Amino acid sequence: MVLPGSRAHRGRGPAGEGGRVPGVTAKVKAKERVAIGGTALRFEDLRSIASGATVTLSSDAAARVAPSRALIERVLKQGSTVYGVNTGFGQLKSVRVPTEEVEQLQLNLVRSHAAGSGPELEPRIVRLMLALRAHSLALGYSGVRLTLLEHLVRMIEAEILPIVPSRGSLGASGDLIPLAHLAMGVIGEGEVRVDGRVALASDLMRGNGMAPLQLQAKEGLALINGTQGMTSVGALALIEAAEVLRAAHVACALSVEASRGSTKPFDPRVHAIRPHAGQRDSAAQLWGLLEGSGILASHQDCGKVQDPYSLRCAPQVLGASVDVFRRTRETVLTEVNSVSDNPLCFADTGEVISAGNFHGEPVALALDFLAIAMAEVGSISERRTFLLLDSRMSGLPPFLSPAAGLRSGLMIVQYLQAALVAENKMLAQPASVDSIPTSAGQEDHVSMGMHAAVKALALVRNVRRIVAAELLCAAQGIHLLHPLRSSERLMRAVQGLRKVVPPLDEDRRQDRDLAALDEWIASGAAADLAQVEPF
Repeated sequence: MVLPGSRAHRGRGPAGEGGRVPGVTAKVKAKERVAIGGTALRFEDLRSIASGATVTLSSDAAARVAPSRALIERVLKQGSTVYGVNTGFGQLKSVRVPTEEVEQLQLNLVRSHAAGSGPELEPRIVRLMLALRAHSLALGYSGVRLTLLEHLVRMIEAEILPIVPSRGSLGASGDLIPLAHLAMGVIGEGEVRVDGRVALASDLMRGNGMAPLQLQAKEGLALINGTQGMTSVGALALIEAAEVLRAAHVACALSVEASRGSTKPFDPRVHAIRPHAGQRDSAAQLWGLLEGSGILASHQDCGKVQDPYSLRCAPQVLGASVDVFRRTRETVLTEVNSVSDNPLCFADTGEVISAGNFHGEPVALALDFLAIAMAEVGSISERRTFLLLDSRMSGLPPFLSPAAGLRSGLMIVQYLQAALVAENKMLAQPASVDSIPTSAGQEDHVSMGMHAAVKALALVRNVRRIVAAELLCAAQGIHLLHPLRSSERLMRAVQGLRKVVPPLDEDRRQDRDLAALDEWIASGAAADLAQVEPF
């Protein structure tokens, strides 16, 4: 559905079913296009690709990849030994493969490494994986043919998105197992899910006038030796975290209002003398959201001296999380626009160099930090909700019920928050501090970057539900303060929320209300209506 006040509601196209999950930013504008393999991709490009934008190859992709492909063909003719081109892999690096079997070598690699398990990655993540792998390969250091890149782009265009298990990657040598499953689809031997059923990728290719790709020298290794699994999952975590952070500021401001707290802690002068960028920006958002509040004016002369930390220190906590979000976004974008293959082809000097750009440590560390930062957004949101529900602290009816006792009101939503905060404490434990050697010790240190990405995405979604619960309670608090009115910006948000969830006058099940608000947050509507700028 199109939610009131959302981007879709203001003219953006409806979300396509190719990977849409409730609680995701609205679909990109019709016919939006993203060119890969040329200029650096931006954060908005990742959002667009995940949401169904048309993906094309840059005009100079052919010129970029031709020299490195020619280098691979030249070393084969010369009989040179090159890792992964005419040798075995990992500990089998010293086993020379005859020239007539180099294509079979690539096929064997893809088949043997498709060993994943666990829940399937969402189609939007798989779409990103295809696009980002093609983008990296198109930068011209991987020795692949233009034909391979064109094939990947056609798969995206036809929504041929292979089934990729989420478990199996160690984050070095890249995301081998998930990318092997992706490559199985590329060669027509993998499966795809269509309308809830499993079909062969080769069948869908034939239905779209395509044929499975026949791998040539190095191309199997080029497809699976990269960080696009963790990077794609991490990119989606960032895309969703961006809206959670914006909505968290709306929820916080509404909680300040409902509890009749002070705006003095958000005074720009306070943050000018401790100028962390995120703190300063967070305080500015809260200061602006509360400007002109009638509720604030009603209690200017009250006896309160200081508010609890969850209100008073909100910019310091939310702002620190904004800083981490920004740093993680920068790291992921650097990785998106990098070459994470091995070996690397430097056509200008005629060298093929074995190195370690596939190691996912930069991404793993960044996503671990993102998880910690977003866990704090959820933790402080739960504390504010607890405050609102406690009549001794908030001055509102117990559990925000107009008839507490006979009715339980919103008591139980804080239980859900507490459960999710507790789960987030486990999800926030860093994955990147672990390492288990593989391949007979040849690959003796790994990043666990895919673990960091998967848990970061799960944690962000938990925080979104926690913030949804705070919004539910804060809006009920504003309802109970009628006829007092909040600021114009916050009242627009409350009015939009009321089109999704009505006030609580009688007890009712809360899961549906929370799910609706969860999707409302992710659509961008909560923050858009309150005019909260992106971080």
